[in-house]
Amino acid sequence: MAETSLYVLFLFCFLHARKKGPTAVAYLLGGVLFGLVLEYMEVMIGNYTYGRFWVMLGRNHRDIPLCIGVAWGIIMYSARLLTDWLGLPLWAAAAFDTLLALNIDFSIDVVAYRMHMWHWDWSYMSANPLTAQWFGVPFGNFFGWQTVVFCYSAFSRLFAGMNLRRETGAIKNAFTTFLAINCSLVVLFTSEEKISPKLAHFGITSAHRVLLMCAFLFALVAYGWRHRHIVTGSLPGIARVVPFWFHLLFAAFFFALGFYSENTAMTLAVIINFAIGALLHALPVLSASAPRSALNARTT
Repeated sequence: MAETSLYVLFLFCFLHARKKGPTAVAYLLGGVLFGLVLEYMEVMIGNYTYGRFWVMLGRNHRDIPLCIGVAWGIIMYSARLLTDWLGLPLWAAAAFDTLLALNIDFSIDVVAYRMHMWHWDWSYMSANPLTAQWFGVPFGNFFGWQTVVFCYSAFSRLFAGMNLRRETGAIKNAFTTFLAINCSLVVLFTSEEKISPKLAHFGITSAHRVLLMCAFLFALVAYGWRHRHIVTGSLPGIARVVPFWFHLLFAAFFFALGFYSENTAMTLAVIINFAIGALLHALPVLSASAPRSALNARTT
């Protein structure tokens, strides 16, 4: 059910992107490709292995599910629809994209891990794999989400503004998406392999980096909110459907499969995260409706 729903959501996102234009299509497909590449990279490093899905890419225990790349693509695409509609400046938009995606991942990971969709490697620690760090999910995973979404969102917007006079729209979009993916991969690899080990020597753990990054992202959003511009038109429905479906589906799994009885703190965290997700999507829409209504009144 979960895998099939991702392909259905991707189809709706793709149909919307086609109507929106080639830049939107490139961003969606680039997100899927980026997701597949980074997932393969993480599996090769040995951070985790995947369970069995209908469509797998690769061989033996180093194969990855196609639907996971699709999930990356539609999450980042739907988040950008909201931030574009809000009219946030580049860095604030990338920051808000990241917070929206991170909120979804908090709903997914704890449940999917317990459903054996993937398996984290806890062999290097003498810890309970169901309670270590974030209820069995390494904090480094969330910092990875922050890095991936922020970089892809920011680089895509930056490179889209490049002046390529000799290139056609399709070539320019493919080129800028290629640049965004590769620059994001460089940042991700540098962060994981070069910077993180050095920070660990100073006692700065993955949990610290996640919290510091969240503070940085909220600061960017707060600053950018005061400098946003009014965008006419309504918020696309797919921008609401994608996050709602992820939260609803994995919350249903969480309670239907009895995971709530495992850990009271985890259950409370799941409920709070669900509420935060509702606020992240509801408050911007409600606060943006007032100036849009006022603008419409002045122009009619």
